[in-house]
Amino acid sequence: MNTQTRTSDPATSAHDRVYRGLRSRIMLGQIAPGEALTLRGVGREFDVSMTPAREAVRRLVAEGALSLSSSGRVATPELSNERIEELAALRALIEVELASRALPRAHMALIDRLQSINGVIAEMIENRDASGYIRSNLEFHRTLYLRAQAPAMLATAENVWLQLGPTMRALYGKLRRTEPPHFHRLIIAALKAGDEPGLRLAVRSDVTQGLRLLAS
Repeated sequence: MNTQTRTSDPATSAHDRVYRGLRSRIMLGQIAPGEALTLRGVGREFDVSMTPAREAVRRLVAEGALSLSSSGRVATPELSNERIEELAALRALIEVELASRALPRAHMALIDRLQSINGVIAEMIENRDASGYIRSNLEFHRTLYLRAQAPAMLATAENVWLQLGPTMRALYGKLRRTEPPHFHRLIIAALKAGDEPGLRLAVRSDVTQGLRLLAS
């Protein structure tokens, strides 16, 4: 039994490393919408054989992070306006509920942490670091939603973020931000005040406004 475990570990480890690394790149908008990927290129990037590269790509295709054409071409999806609207609506439904559930557990340490992350977002914007901005923005939301103690719901939200990653990079370029999102300050203010309607409105506005601009 132990021998079997040791034998399977390297392949499992390689597949998981490629999957997590590629998933992170997609979610953080480090790969442009419609950019093609090859198994050979993925294997070379992560220094693995074709098998773990293929398994990781298949897993990401199943999650909607990559698309697979009938000819076998693998690429990040180029989302239609209808698809962007659908994912924006999903974000509004799921993330508003997560924020609402987090509110009763929102202590000052959490609020301080969110303010600190907002400071990092400001630095990323000043440095014109699109990937850093997306990473910090997702960290802001994930930090809040973890307090909801609803792991299945959070996993669903993260799957939506994954599908939107390349599109968020395109959105960042279109928005040309010069300061942290206005609605982040409203989210923090609502948390401080224990204002659930205000929090729900601020989160809904934050997660949909930019995407709907992109789809317009």
